[in-house]
Amino acid sequence: MDQLSPQLKEFIIDYCNRYKVKAVDTSAIDANTSIDLDLDIYDIEIDLFLAEFAEHFHVDRSKFSWYKYGYPKGSTRVRMLKTLFGYKRPWVKKLAVRCYKPRFKAGILQQAIENGKLV
Repeated sequence: MDQLSPQLKEFIIDYCNRYKVKAVDTSAIDANTSIDLDLDIYDIEIDLFLAEFAEHFHVDRSKFSWYKYGYPKGSTRVRMLKTLFGYKRPWVKKLAVRCYKPRFKAGILQQAIENGKLV
């Protein structure tokens, strides 16, 4: 399950480009890519992202709840780390994961496409 469908990858890249979220490295997107930590989509933007995802892929999200994943709010420490050192260095990624535990990953979106439901 490390591979994402090309349509999902394209959707994520298009979303990030359209809303100028972050320049996305296409080779780095896989099932373990964190939507909130790696792509910087959190807070109210993630609700917009999920709404567009559900509409684009015709996925039922009526039973989706943030209770299972925890609502992504972002982290001031992580933003500071990314600003000072960039996010491409491996040690910065490890330190960011220690400061902020991402739970909502692209693999969950892939499963939603396969099942037709975002749970």
